[in-house]
Amino acid sequence: MGSPTPGEASMRCTTSLAKAALALVLPFILAHCASLLSERLPLTYDAKSVGGPNSGAALELWRPAGAGPFPAVLVMHSCSGVSDHERSWAGRLVGWGYAALIVDSFGPRNQRNLCEVNKGSIPQTLSAQDAFNAAIYLRTLPDIQADRIGIIGFSFGGTTTFWASMAEGIPVDRGGRPFQAAVAYYPTCSGGTILSPFATDVLILIGKDDDWTPADLCIKTVAARANQTRPPAIKVYPGAVHSFDRGGLPRPYLGHMVGGNAEAAADSFAMTEAFLAARLKVK
Repeated sequence: MGSPTPGEASMRCTTSLAKAALALVLPFILAHCASLLSERLPLTYDAKSVGGPNSGAALELWRPAGAGPFPAVLVMHSCSGVSDHERSWAGRLVGWGYAALIVDSFGPRNQRNLCEVNKGSIPQTLSAQDAFNAAIYLRTLPDIQADRIGIIGFSFGGTTTFWASMAEGIPVDRGGRPFQAAVAYYPTCSGGTILSPFATDVLILIGKDDDWTPADLCIKTVAARANQTRPPAIKVYPGAVHSFDRGGLPRPYLGHMVGGNAEAAADSFAMTEAFLAARLKVK
């Protein structure tokens, strides 16, 4: 064979350069694709995922004093991610005699706040599967009562709690089972358009003046589910807005009013304590 023509030589060179470039960038492309895929898969947990209070770990496990075994409650964060609010709730639950497990659905996916930016990039259905996997891990611990695990969530986490309460979402193929109790603070309700049966007793706590997750939709949701085997309960607080269980006065945030209502908060704490105790404490 003779020497390649200038055109053939140019094509070979271009092909070689393209192959070399692909070899260089392929690992980054594959890593990026793997990252995108992992963002759409439930988080899985082992002992390396767990830290103590205020550790910032994917799971923060707060334990009461003593040897246990303890009933446990998962704490699901709002669209602003894990904050002092969730940690104050973990402390409250520990004071009531529960192990509290704060589940971070954002940090391990390199997200921090989805209230405004990238809203919806982590759906609550996926966060609910995180909760199931966290509960599956909890049941491996000798100081946790495996058949007495509840869940509580706030706003984004309240809607996550809804999805984690539905029978159709339970991952039985990997050992998932229903939660024994679920408390949803100011969730986004469907108004009765989603009626998949609950496998868990659900309590909704919401402010009448909530202009972010309207109470009227939750009232309609409860009415639409009234004849189901596990109809949800609801308490609507007059004069309360979104995030009424937090401290401080209501203030504008992203076009909505958010903030505390001391009377509503105190009543909701009492209702939550009684609701959980009736389903998670040994009788």
